[in-house]
Amino acid sequence: MKQLLFIISLSFFVFSCGSKKTVVTKKSKREQTETVIVEKKTPEKEEESTTAPSALTSTEAYIEAYKEIAQKEMTLYNIPASIKLAQGILESGSGKGRLSVQANNHFGIKCHTWTGAKIYHDDDKKGECFRKYTKAKYSFRDHSLFLTSRKRYEGLFDLDISNYKAWAKGLRAAGYATDKKYPQKLIGLIERYELYKYDDEVLGLNSSRRKFNAEEEYLEHVVAKGDTLYNISKRYNTSVEAIKNVNNITGSNIAIGQVLKIK
Repeated sequence: MKQLLFIISLSFFVFSCGSKKTVVTKKSKREQTETVIVEKKTPEKEEESTTAPSALTSTEAYIEAYKEIAQKEMTLYNIPASIKLAQGILESGSGKGRLSVQANNHFGIKCHTWTGAKIYHDDDKKGECFRKYTKAKYSFRDHSLFLTSRKRYEGLFDLDISNYKAWAKGLRAAGYATDKKYPQKLIGLIERYELYKYDDEVLGLNSSRRKFNAEEEYLEHVVAKGDTLYNISKRYNTSVEAIKNVNNITGSNIAIGQVLKIK
């Protein structure tokens, strides 16, 4: 009987020791799990130290991003960097417009005979076809090729490359844009952001603004068959009287081949 009681007591003692060991093991596992959770929170503190973006305006940032490309195109194709930048700002909304964001098209150049990638966008008409580029720099290059390869823009390259006002007016006269205020918009952007200084850098001129006299700001129109003072005035967004005054014309007769100054 005593032996039986001893065996029962010994069994109970062994069982109790085993139970305590199990509890300690579970506690150890719980403590390890809590340590892992703490380590996962560490990256969140690193993310909070991100540097804030620059406070440049969107137009200033656009100029900074593309000024060197515009200057390179000026060197290669004799198109003022100031004009190219002003057109890019105006046509692309400082790089925020749909065509520039989705197609890298900064100058609103339509497909025409283009065989590359395309994008469709509402412009003068609904769903018009525009050229799509893989990088913005190719849009700047295509703009240069567009102007240098079309006969109607030939007159631009007879203008003083440093005279951005004459170029702005010449683009409108050649039919680049239908907006009558297009020249004034380009000139306004060039003078507001001092884009002319990028022309000066390429030409090696003093950075202070060169002054143009009235003679330099004239465009020239060679009278062709069918021309009248009235339709010439409409083409250049001026008046018949203004043309007559500049060219010392008293009547309304003009001759084929006659060179008229247009201000």
